[in-house]
Amino acid sequence: MSREISPKLEQRLKQEKIAWLTTVRADGTPQPTPIWFLWQDGTFLIYSKPNARKIANIANHPTVAINLNSDEWGGSIAVFTGQASVDLDPEPADQVPAYLEKYREGIAQIEMTPESMAREYSAAIRVEPLRVREE
Repeated sequence: MSREISPKLEQRLKQEKIAWLTTVRADGTPQPTPIWFLWQDGTFLIYSKPNARKIANIANHPTVAINLNSDEWGGSIAVFTGQASVDLDPEPADQVPAYLEKYREGIAQIEMTPESMAREYSAAIRVEPLRVREE
């Protein structure tokens, strides 16, 4: 990445549950999508349904952006840009302890089990950030 992230942003990446992944459709239209993510070894790990639009978008345009929500006044900006890759046969989400710890409650809220969630969201997206804008 072009610069190190601050300790404050590192903490946000561990705690925040939702980020926005922006991919680009074949016709050039940006496609922002809320995602669950795990910040792991300097990359984003995102699980997805294998037939989701974002998977096809990444196949055509691997450059993506990920942003965290701002505060209520538009501050605390964090926007990452980088390269995404898709793994259609990853380690299942229910086998990643840190992911389960972060999203166990959310998985229950959508009336799934860790196992059923891992079956349905069976593709993994890895985003390697190249730049970050932090304000």
